[in-house]
Amino acid sequence: MSSLNHALVLFSGGQDSTTCLAWALAHYTHVETIGFDYGQRHHIELAMRPTILSRLRTLSDDWNNRLGMDHVIDLSLIASLSDTAMTTETEIRFMENGLPNTFVPGRNLLFMMVAATLGYRRNLDILVGGMCETDSSGYPDCRDDTMKALQLTLNLGMAGQFRVETPLMWKDKAQTWQLAKNIGGTALVDLIREETHTCYLGERGTLHDWGHGCGACPACELRKRGYRIFSGNPASG
Repeated sequence: MSSLNHALVLFSGGQDSTTCLAWALAHYTHVETIGFDYGQRHHIELAMRPTILSRLRTLSDDWNNRLGMDHVIDLSLIASLSDTAMTTETEIRFMENGLPNTFVPGRNLLFMMVAATLGYRRNLDILVGGMCETDSSGYPDCRDDTMKALQLTLNLGMAGQFRVETPLMWKDKAQTWQLAKNIGGTALVDLIREETHTCYLGERGTLHDWGHGCGACPACELRKRGYRIFSGNPASG
């Protein structure tokens, strides 16, 4: 593989991955997207992806020209191997190891490996993910050390020159909202509010000031609190 300044973004249809996609479109000459159907409880996120991609194209002629193919990969084997609140109708709680049961073991590792496999074939040497150590639920596969080790492993195992980029790694949700505004202005913030889906329970329903969702699961709490700090109204209910 040769460095072509071409990127593949892990794009779920959520807030973080949409922000990362906009970031990649602002930095790289050609960008493709990859999503994964792994039997997630919040399957609505996959349904929102085409709408988000279409609206992103309207925000900038450059982005429209740079945005290439979208790929959706069936990874339903994850649901068959795991028993988590992300893949079954289980109450969200903390486990004995201190992690929430929304943690899907091996998910991000497998996502990045499959992305690298596709990237190898399509000459996409930059792999962009929304992993975040600062404002996550403590998932070990979101850590910076994990991503650095994975980059090394992928390059050793594929004799490649992949670069794993995680633009949100040290940002909290308020800073993630601000990054979106810095990249795409109010139009991108509105797109993220109106179209992306982060709620673990898959609730679409009412459009709140911070977006759609149940408002009570860990993902909604982070998103809601971050938006209200970003918008200067942290005490809002």
